[in-house]
Amino acid sequence: MNTSIKPLDRPAGLADRVYHQLRDNIGSHQIRPGERLQEVSLAAQLGVSRTPVREALARLESEGMIAVEGRGFVVPELTDSDIDEIYQLRFLLEPAAASSAVAQVGSAADLASMVAAIDDAVAAEKGGDFRAFLEANTRFHNAWRALIPNRRLSKLLDLYVGHVRFLRVLTLGDPAARKAALTGMKNIHGAFKKRDAQAAATAMHLHLEAAKHFLIEAIAEIDKEKEAERLASAQ
Repeated sequence: MNTSIKPLDRPAGLADRVYHQLRDNIGSHQIRPGERLQEVSLAAQLGVSRTPVREALARLESEGMIAVEGRGFVVPELTDSDIDEIYQLRFLLEPAAASSAVAQVGSAADLASMVAAIDDAVAAEKGGDFRAFLEANTRFHNAWRALIPNRRLSKLLDLYVGHVRFLRVLTLGDPAARKAALTGMKNIHGAFKKRDAQAAATAMHLHLEAAKHFLIEAIAEIDKEKEAERLASAQ
């Protein structure tokens, strides 16, 4: 038997890759709210059959990333109720997760990834590079989450990480939101550095409150732009 030949990916693996690709596209705002997703067109764009696309769409729908509309799916537009539900979960889970992760810090080396992400975010902000800031912000949150000792809690957070990235794209284009996010990142890191679990939970909660504030502002601005477009097209 020739051991140099790698086995072909199974269909389940392909469906998983399609799922992650679509989730990343939604999270990065390449697929926008209100945009329809259909099996045939997506399969053609991705160069795969309809089966893995169908499985990926079903998975995204079960997680609330997309919603059924007619014979296809659509990326839902966020309502006030959606925002409240998302942040109700975040307020419950993330401060507790951060608090538990602090106990896993044994040395400065455990915080190296967080520090590097903050340094990159600072550089990105100085350079006005929104995409680089978004990437650094994502790495920062991945870094502290990697320290969470409860594997089930970590997996639970994984379920809505796509939603969270989607929200960051909506808000971090605003310089004031980036400044607030950077302050929150530094405060969270400071609590981890001191190994203060309560301070980490408090810093995380304040960080989330700021994020929710800027999200509400971003949604209001989007609604205002849509109304202006509607009025212009009606004239």
